[in-house]
Amino acid sequence: MSGFMYILECSDGSYYTGSTKDLDKRIVEHQEGKGANHTRLRLPVKLVYVEEYLRIDSAFYREKQIQGWRREKKEALINGELGKLPGLAECQNDTHYRYFKE
Repeated sequence: MSGFMYILECSDGSYYTGSTKDLDKRIVEHQEGKGANHTRLRLPVKLVYVEEYLRIDSAFYREKQIQGWRREKKEALINGELGKLPGLAECQNDTHYRYFKE
């Protein structure tokens, strides 16, 4: 069964990443306040990105991967700026940066 990984932009500008077997139905659920707590408190939401997979477990895996990303990296994906993704994957922690650059 196929699945979708999607990113919604909420009314407060935050992003919500999810996965589903039925994208249209899930978006309606979010808009009606029947989705996740995050989106329920930040209506309306807007679909800004989607990937389709042959299997729902692949979509779920991708959802979990993207949920761990910083905002800048999610925005690069949403905007199709795929060349920026490797650089945005680097640690931005000041201590880590100094340690590896010395």
